[in-house]
Amino acid sequence: MSSENFGNQLNRITRSARVLLFNQGELAQLTYGAFDIAAKTVRDSDQQEIVITYPIGWRPDRQAVTGSNNYKKDELLSRYQFLAFHQLALNGLVQLVTIMEALFGDVVRAVISKYPHKLGTKRSMPLQAILESSSLEEIHLRAADTLLNELSYKSPMEFAEALQGLISVNLLECPAFHKYLEIKASRDIFIHNRGIANDIYVRKAGTHQRVKAGTNLPADIQYFLESYESCLQVTEWLEEKLHDIWHSSEFEERRVQQLEIELKGDSEVSGNAK
Repeated sequence: MSSENFGNQLNRITRSARVLLFNQGELAQLTYGAFDIAAKTVRDSDQQEIVITYPIGWRPDRQAVTGSNNYKKDELLSRYQFLAFHQLALNGLVQLVTIMEALFGDVVRAVISKYPHKLGTKRSMPLQAILESSSLEEIHLRAADTLLNELSYKSPMEFAEALQGLISVNLLECPAFHKYLEIKASRDIFIHNRGIANDIYVRKAGTHQRVKAGTNLPADIQYFLESYESCLQVTEWLEEKLHDIWHSSEFEERRVQQLEIELKGDSEVSGNAK
């Protein structure tokens, strides 16, 4: 495989992650709009109490067990507001971090598959894992997965340092990555500590710490949108850095096309000004 082809492979990985981020932004907007429509329907209703039916279980015959709740109008509107302004942002936050973690993992797997010596000479694997592998490449991927699992328990600084040794890119040089570390720390707190910040959050969030330990972490639409933008910036930064190391003809072609579009736009503006 040529270095150019490998550069294109890495470039497709970063672009795929960015597409997933764009999709998440779109889904969040569509969901927000759906909540807005639902809330408007409730506000416009003449009913002061509304019955909502929802599944509470699943029978062996694959039929849903349903329950219902009789909401007062104001109470139901309050629930929709909670979903739109808090739960939507929280769920979106989880998805953003999942996409970014998968991005870093896919880049590491690709690099190790291309350069297995980056795993080092001291790493070992169980004999059973080797015997169960159908190819040398699968062995490399299994070793990479084991390494990624180990890295998931590292501090942000250790994670970035380990990644630099593997892909020759220092994520700590990317301003948006420091914001991403706070996003990931927030995600962990919402999942593992009911949204209450602790000392682990303070340590991982670093200079982007939003609250003190023992305080509830806020999660609203504005925070989601800021987090969304930071994740996009990380992918763009990583795309360029990987291109600097492993040239991507696809990345170069898009950059030339974008430059031509910008120059054409500037030319048209100058022409109109005359």
